[in-house]
Amino acid sequence: MSVYEKLKSLDITLAPPAAPVAAYVMYVQTGNLVFISGHIAKKADGNPWVGQLGKNISTEEGKQAARSIAIDLMGTLQEACGGDLNRVTSIVKVMSLVNSTPDYTEQHLVTNGCSELLGEVFGDAGKHARSAFGVAQIPRGSCVEIELIAEIA
Repeated sequence: MSVYEKLKSLDITLAPPAAPVAAYVMYVQTGNLVFISGHIAKKADGNPWVGQLGKNISTEEGKQAARSIAIDLMGTLQEACGGDLNRVTSIVKVMSLVNSTPDYTEQHLVTNGCSELLGEVFGDAGKHARSAFGVAQIPRGSCVEIELIAEIA
């Protein structure tokens, strides 16, 4: 099944990347690697998914927020690939920042929301190295921010 057939079966429509809100670009390609800037979690209305894990957001909600980021990351990756995600040969690395209280320890479970969807969409090419960190705050109060490195043909 192609990447696009898988996205369709999951009822996922990719949107073009949002414009940067500070002094950076959404992605940079060097050689066959594409580095995608951090994307924050957003609700369906496009506003930041605000909150802190361990305080007012559950692990399951955080996992859903991370999944929504994966969809946005794929939209940006699609643009970086000239409109063709089938050029992705490997999701190399995911780095996740989870806005969490000092005693919260399930950042890895939150990040699974992104990792599991990438694996489902890209199959073996979606298996990646990963880091998940708990942080005191994320821009705009978002609960999760994730960046991605991919290899493309």
